[in-house]
Amino acid sequence: MPNEANHACPMLDERWRSIVDAFADDLALLDVASGRSWTFSALAREADAAPSGALAKAAIAHPTGTGPGFILDVLRAWRDGAVTCPLDVGQPPPEIAPPPSHVAHLKLTSGTTGAPRCIAFTATQLAADVDSIVRTMGLERGCPNLGVISLAHSYGFSSLVLPLLLHGIPLVLAASALPAAVAEAAANAGGAPLTLPAVPALWRAWHDAGAIPDRIRLAISAGAPLPLALEQAVFDRSGLKIHNFLGASECGGIAYDASPVPRTLPHVAGHPLDGVHVASGSDGRLEVRSPAVGLGYWPLDEASLHNGCYRTGDLGEVLPDGSVAVHGRAVDLINVAGRKVSPEVVEAALRSHPAVRECLVLGLPARHERGEHVAAVVAVEGAVSTEALRDHLLARLAPWQVPRAWHVVERLEANGRGKLSRAAWRERLGAA
Repeated sequence: MPNEANHACPMLDERWRSIVDAFADDLALLDVASGRSWTFSALAREADAAPSGALAKAAIAHPTGTGPGFILDVLRAWRDGAVTCPLDVGQPPPEIAPPPSHVAHLKLTSGTTGAPRCIAFTATQLAADVDSIVRTMGLERGCPNLGVISLAHSYGFSSLVLPLLLHGIPLVLAASALPAAVAEAAANAGGAPLTLPAVPALWRAWHDAGAIPDRIRLAISAGAPLPLALEQAVFDRSGLKIHNFLGASECGGIAYDASPVPRTLPHVAGHPLDGVHVASGSDGRLEVRSPAVGLGYWPLDEASLHNGCYRTGDLGEVLPDGSVAVHGRAVDLINVAGRKVSPEVVEAALRSHPAVRECLVLGLPARHERGEHVAAVVAVEGAVSTEALRDHLLARLAPWQVPRAWHVVERLEANGRGKLSRAAWRERLGAA
């Protein structure tokens, strides 16, 4: 890992204190569950009330939870010069040695394709990501963020926590992501228009319940591909455009769909964020270069994240208009007797069936032949047979791309980051 100059927590603490000086008496944080609110000066006083120096310079702090305590723990870590490594509730801290002194933050990957890993960031890289997000999305102090996603994940940390602490954009914390709780949080936000970052599974649940608040000015979806049908359905009902956002823990924001109307091509993620350069490598993988790209994995480094460049696992290209197209993940390709099947291609064809609400396609080991066979997990509406779904696909795909194993479920549960984990389903179905 490169040994950069020490731009760790002091820079972040200084930026936070400049925000406090500029907006001391303005609302910073509203916690709907407790009914408490803090101005920027009050938030700074409560964070500083804890004894200083409680964390040694090389220590790793683990902000945890979904409430104000998470924010306060981040501020105390910055003040004391500790590395922050956020955790979900109940998530054990990684057993690692403290990183070099120039590291300010450790992100844990989602673990959807394997065990979670730590990614190291300097303060400069962490700030570069939120600065790019604020500029590209046009986030404003007069339009508070409504917090329903995890604060610990890369998406929530850069879209909710850092805009509050480094840009002075107020944060309203909902009691939960349930439709009633989101409506309550919006109603208690003081009449201001709101920005709502979420994941596709939540947008679908709120849409189905007719519970998307009227006061949402900016709707953002990340963590997983946003289905076109859902994007269009929300727009048709309420006129609200959900903006697709592509990012990765290793590099922060990558691409953002800023268009005012729903997309027409499912593989188009949007245009690169301000300051982000995206290209397609020789192997078809997207390569991201920006000031926000992390230092590397810690403690075991990899060539895919090095010298300001992250070689993603996404297969894609940059289209003539500059937008980024994603054609699936290289690690997810299914080997069917030597021929490669993209799960995303099969999923897109499945979603075109009116009875399919959700689906996930993956490869399972073939018992009596070389390679794998294609399996599909589907959640459907009404009475539709797997034979009908198979016929639907045969009219659109080559026979060897059509799933041989079908598993019908009531719903596909996304994980805490809004992702459907192929690794988890592969283990579940393999055991069955």
